Amino acid sequence: MSQSTSISIYALLALAFCLANLPFVNQRLFAVVALKAGKTPLHRLGELVVWFFVAGAVGLALEQHAGQIAKQQWEFYAILATLFVTFAFPGFVYRYLLRHDTPRHDTPGVGT
Repeated sequence: MSQSTSISIYALLALAFCLANLPFVNQRLFAVVALKAGKTPLHRLGELVVWFFVAGAVGLALEQHAGQIAKQQWEFYAILATLFVTFAFPGFVYRYLLRHDTPRHDTPGVGT
């Protein structure tokens, strides 16, 4: 394996990690569209699926650039989806499990 191939593999893993956490670290749909009511967990799940396919498309493009695309069975894609969901765990913890202390606006002296 050449050095440029290993660099592209690490870059793809870093991209997949960032894309997997993107739905959880902002309130914009696909990091672009502002929603009035914010994102629901269903929005985040749908966004996660779309980012999974984006990361997969980048991986296919890198594989095509390196040579012939290898044929894969369903087990490969099941493991890939599991890896992507595992990458999303830090963002999930940040969004749903960590306590976010935000000041209440009805408290005297806060927000005035």
